[in-house]
Amino acid sequence: MNKYQPHVLVLPEDDANRQIANGFVLDGSLATRKIQVLEEVGGWSQVLEHFKMDYLAGMDQYPERYMVLVIDLDGKEDRLAKAKAAVPQHLEDRVFILGTWSRPEELRQAGLGSYEQIGLKMAMDCREETDATWGHQLLQHNHAELQRLREHVVPVLFDS
Repeated sequence: MNKYQPHVLVLPEDDANRQIANGFVLDGSLATRKIQVLEEVGGWSQVLEHFKMDYLAGMDQYPERYMVLVIDLDGKEDRLAKAKAAVPQHLEDRVFILGTWSRPEELRQAGLGSYEQIGLKMAMDCREETDATWGHQLLQHNHAELQRLREHVVPVLFDS
């Protein structure tokens, strides 16, 4: 990955979210050299802490970098607002916060497939501008963030 060219870092909360992100990267049309799925950090608050401590300076240093923070909302309506409040205003256009309304395990239980299959379906939705998977009740709260992602990040990842 060239840090001086547009690229995306994905910081997942847990292993299930990491597997979903890895599934997203499996899409054959995706520019895999422009995205990196980082190791999971163990909780939504740890995602925010690692973002601040380990990636904030790099966001300022590399203006072509985008970050996707993947957290579980655990059914808590205020969690997304708290997470967004942790992103400095000057980076709001380059940081995206996505995740399931509850936990990723419930996506599998709802019959959407393995975590990697779910991620692959999400990538296809992004590429084709559909909502077959993103429109699921456990993911539909991401709609506004997904629109921003489609505007800024999808052209970087699906440029060919």
